[in-house]
Formats: sequence, C-alpha cells, structure tokens
Amino acid sequence: MSTPPSNADPAREQGGQDETPAGGRAPLRRLLRDPQAVLSAGVLLVVVALGLLTPLITEHGPNQASLEAINAEAGTHGYPLGGDKSGRDIFARLLHSVNTSVVSALVGTGIALAVGVTFGLIGGYYDRRLRGVTEWVFSLVMTFPGLLLLIVLLPVTRGDYRVTMMIFGVLLSPGIYRLVRNLVLGVRNEPYVDAARVSGLPDRRILGRHILYTVRGPVVIATAFLAGASIGVQSGLAFLGVGSSTVPSFGAMIADGFTNFYEEPLQLLWPSLALGVITACLVLLGNSLRDVLEGGRPKPSRITAPSRRPTTGPAAEADPPGLLTVQDLAVAYPTPSGGLNEVVSGVTLSLRAGETLGLVGESGSGKTQTAFTILGVLPAETVVTRGSVRLDGRELLGLGERELSGIRGRAIAYVPQEPMANLDPSATVGSQLVEGLRAATPTPRREARERALALLDRVGIADPRRVFASYPHQLSGGMAQRVLIAGAVASRPSLLIADEPTTALDVTVQAEILDLLRDLREELNMALLLVTHNFGVVADSCDRVAVMRQGRIVETGDVLDLFRAPGHPYTRTLLDAILDERAPRTDLPGIADEYPLKEVR
Repeated sequence: MSTPPSNADPAREQGGQDETPAGGRAPLRRLLRDPQAVLSAGVLLVVVALGLLTPLITEHGPNQASLEAINAEAGTHGYPLGGDKSGRDIFARLLHSVNTSVVSALVGTGIALAVGVTFGLIGGYYDRRLRGVTEWVFSLVMTFPGLLLLIVLLPVTRGDYRVTMMIFGVLLSPGIYRLVRNLVLGVRNEPYVDAARVSGLPDRRILGRHILYTVRGPVVIATAFLAGASIGVQSGLAFLGVGSSTVPSFGAMIADGFTNFYEEPLQLLWPSLALGVITACLVLLGNSLRDVLEGGRPKPSRITAPSRRPTTGPAAEADPPGLLTVQDLAVAYPTPSGGLNEVVSGVTLSLRAGETLGLVGESGSGKTQTAFTILGVLPAETVVTRGSVRLDGRELLGLGERELSGIRGRAIAYVPQEPMANLDPSATVGSQLVEGLRAATPTPRREARERALALLDRVGIADPRRVFASYPHQLSGGMAQRVLIAGAVASRPSLLIADEPTTALDVTVQAEILDLLRDLREELNMALLLVTHNFGVVADSCDRVAVMRQGRIVETGDVLDLFRAPGHPYTRTLLDAILDERAPRTDLPGIADEYPLKEVR
C-alpha cells in the first residue's frame, strides 16, 4: 500500500531538455536498432521475395503433376523438397502458397483498415448521434460468427479466396473501429485540434492530418497482427477444403500432408514450418513496432557498476557516513533520437538514523526521481548511468525485484503525496492495512487486525474501528494520509521517504501530519527523507536540507545555517520567494482593490 506508482512520469522531474528528433525518422532508426525487428522483418522480406521470384526459381507449376514424382523424396532431381501424393512439386507449391498468403494478408488487412479507420475517425470526431449509428452497426457486425459465415457464403464467393478475405476484412474492422474511435475521443478536444478548427481547416483535413497522424501508432501495430490473422484464417479455410482446390495454400498442403502422414511425414513439416515462421515473424514485428511507437519494451532499469566519481561544488561530500548514503547518482531517460537525457546528475547526500533531511526544490528539479531511485521503482526504460545508493551499508542499485521487494515496505517505507489516489477505492481501509501487514510479516489475520487498529489509534484517528471498516471515499484527505502513514510505519522501517505528504491538505491538518511524522521518527528512531518544495515544512520538521535544481544538489547544510546565510544564489531566490506578512505589497492593485467587492459584477 505504501508502494509508489511504477509508471512515474519522468517529464515531471526532468532536469534537462529533451532531444527532439529530426523529422519522423527517429522511430525508423530505433526500429533498425532492434535485433528482433530487424530479424523478423528480414525473414518476412526474404519470404516475400521468394514468392515474387517463384517463376524464376521453380521448374514446375503449383498444380503440375507427374506420376514419377508421387511421394518423391526430398533432394530428387527437380524436386528439392520432394513430391506430394499427387506428384506435385512441394517446393513450387510452397512458394506459390507464399503468394497466396501475401494476397490474403493485403486484402484482409486493407479492408479492415479502410473500414475501421474511416468510421473510427468519423465516430470519434463527430457528435453522439452519428457515433451511436456507427456503434450500432459495428456492434452488429461483431455478433456474426466469422468462420461459420465465411463457410456459409461459399456459394457467393465461388471459392475465390480474395473475395473471402474481403468479407473477413469487414469482420475484422470492428476491432480497428473501436481502437481508432477511442484514440480519437482522447485527442479531438486537444488545443491543437481546436486551433485547426479556428484556422478554418475543413474536417477532412483535420481528420487526415492532425488526428490520424496522432493516432497512427496503435493502428500500425494492429496491422501486423491483422496480417497474421488473415493468413491464419485463409489457411484454416483451405485446410477444411473451403475454396478452390487449384489455389496453392499452406492450409491445403497441410491437409494433404496430414492424410499422407504415415507414408511421408515430411510433407506435413514443410508447410507447417513455413506458416509458423511467417506468423511468428508478424507477431514479433508487431511487438517491436509497439515498443518503438509506444515507449519501449519493458526492461529492468539498466544500472552500471556503482562508481565513486569525485563530486565538486557545494554538493560534494567525501564518503559521508550514515544509514542512507547516495553517491554521485545519475539517472537518465532515453530520448526519441536514441540518446540519453539526464534528469538526475551527480546527486550526493547522506541521512543518519533519527534524522530528518529535507530534499527541497521547485517542480521538475529531480526530487521525486531521486526518491524513486532509492526505492527502486523507476520506470522500466530508466537508465541509472552511475552512482551508488547504500542503505545501512548494503548497495541497492543492481538488486533484483525479489530482493528489492524484501526491502520495500520493511526497511524502507514510502508516504505518497496523493493519499486518495494511493488507496484502492474498491477495498476497505482495514483490508488494505491487514494485507500490507501480512505481506511484511506473516501473521494470523486476527493478530494483523488488532495491529492495524492499534496503528490507526497511534496515528491519531479518533475512531479506529469505524475507519477500519470504511472505504477510502468515506475519509477526509487528512484521515487518508494518516492511514497511509500507519501502513508505512507498520513494519517499523529504518528509513521513511515522504513525498510531499502535506500536499492538498489545509494548514491545520498539515501541522498535525508533520507533528505525527516527527513523533514517529523519534519513537522508532528512523531516518526521514522529506521531499518538498515548501521551506515552511523544512523549517518546521527538518534537521538538514539539500536544495536541488535541474537534477543537481546545489547546496546542503543545517536548516538554521541555511536560513540564516544561504550560500547559493538559487537558494536565496527560493527563500526570497517566501511570502512575508510583515513586508508591504508593492505590486499594482488588482480589481478587488480598485472596485469594492459588492460592486464587482
């Protein structure tokens, strides 16, 4: 319950500037750097090229039979893969089947995209009445049993697999329609779309240039999977004998090999292998496209060997002792052009047991990214380029998820800044506390319940049993924050990280929460890392303070010394920004000053 969200937005804590790729070539460059994409696309290109060059490669037609080639073995002159039970060249039929599969994929996928994308744009962009019509039509199409319908319509298609694939494309279109419609609903009210409307662009231009271009990524990804589905269905129908027997197909070859399996089992292997390779490559290519267009394949955060590069400037501390020591920490995120953008750079700090360190700075300075690095919950694409994070002498960087899970919620706890967003609305407060307690220390449920009630009482909740049985929406913001603090300190951690714990709380509740954290720190002798942008919180609760700017610590020191004589210009700027009720206002009067309140209309 005290675990922060793992999908933290790095842009919020970004200390530098993003690198902007030139033009639209960055996704292609990233795709070319992906071995999976290169290999799968290369295999598909080779297969398609072989199909196109079939007349130049093979000596026989797909239906040309010879009595001498019946069940011919592989390697027979003129029959590289042998002959089937009808005396036809297996290699020639295999290559012609590639052409059949390519045409099936193009027709089925093309129809699905043409219908689904067009009506998805219309249904998502225009008003509810038109959207209601398109919803009803595509919902009706989804009710049709696809494979059965294709078989029933055989007299209409006359066995032509191309017409069959056209019908199948229509049956595939509802999935594309819903994908595009949902994406369009998410972007149609964006400011840039409104600006295009105001500038007088017609709807056709807005849909084609501004909206379709924005939602193209998921559509491109879906295309690879639609192609695989089209090939699979066409082969399945041919295996069942639906369609013309003169059209070479992987399905028809598999059916022939199946009936002749006991005499020549290799006749079943070749078409099965070819169909499997093509389908697998399409799936792998689709996954690679997803990784490139939607933010990267999930990987563990890449961490280099901890280094102790000398740090210069106000943030330098020579191997500081303490419960928590962070040395020369640098965190970066991949850019669309393939480079790395550092959002935390050269951070060095230390924290002793029983001490409170305030990590202060403006939004985007790197505070939360530093805290998330200590917790080990950075997003998957994060790169920790250098540095060391030690808790009680143990290196945390490089630990696996299982080892980190044994530390989080036990030795390290976390209090987030949005209590309501971090409580499950579908479960009671008590069940969530009990679940966290039993996960940290296996105990009987009754004992965990009593422990949770005692914790609720300890954090200042007047009626613990009522809150224990309540749902999060029944609590105030202050009570929800107390619940999260109770869950965080349940395991008596040695380090508590509180990320803006008083955000969105009124002044009196803020003071109560800070007093509670201070009392718990003294009671448990735990170290407290308080992430904040509020110097008032720092002055009230912290022993020492570290000031961050653009991913770097620019000044550290005791709180009293820093308030009396700040050494860095940025620290002085932050302190000067604090409102002082003793100083008269020098700005121009506002409307409330120029006009009495009762006269304002």
